[in-house]
Amino acid sequence: MIISEETKSATADRQLFIKMVVSNWELQNQRLNGLIDKLSDDQMLQPVAAEKNRAIYLLGHLIAVNDGMIPLLGLGERLFPELETPFVKNPDDVAIHTASVAELRASWIKLNNALTVYFNGMDPSDWFTKHSGISEENFAKEPHRNKLNILINRTNHQAYHLGQLIFLKS
Repeated sequence: MIISEETKSATADRQLFIKMVVSNWELQNQRLNGLIDKLSDDQMLQPVAAEKNRAIYLLGHLIAVNDGMIPLLGLGERLFPELETPFVKNPDDVAIHTASVAELRASWIKLNNALTVYFNGMDPSDWFTKHSGISEENFAKEPHRNKLNILINRTNHQAYHLGQLIFLKS
C-alpha cells in the first residue's frame, strides 16, 4: 500500500496537534502538582477567597471531573466514583466530605499516573473519534466533539481552578 505525501502530512499534523494538547495537559498538571505540594493541610482546608470553595473541595472536584474522563474516553471505569457526589453534584459542604487531604492528594497522584498511561497508550486516530457522551448522530454533525476536545476542555478546567488555588500560596 502506497501512502501519499498528503496523507503522511495530515497524519503528522494530527500527531503534532495531539502532542501539543497532551503537553499542555501535562504542564497544567505539573503546575497544579507543584502548588498542591506547597500547600499545607491547613491551607487546603481554607477557602480560596471569602465566600468561595475550600482548596480541599477544589482538589476533590478536579479528581472527580478528571476521573470522569476515563469512561468518557472509553478507557475503562472510574477509579474514584465515590467522589462524584460530594465534589461534583454538591457544593462545598464540610459535612458531606469524607476524604481527608492526605487521601485526596494520594488519589490525585494515582489518577494522574493512570491518565498518563491511558493517554500514552492511545493511538493518534483514537483522539479524533467520538467520546461516550455524544450520540453517533450528533457526532456526525459535530465531529469536533471528539476525545481530544474533552482533554482540551479538562485542561482549561484545571487551569481555571489553578487560578483560584494560587490565592492560597503564601
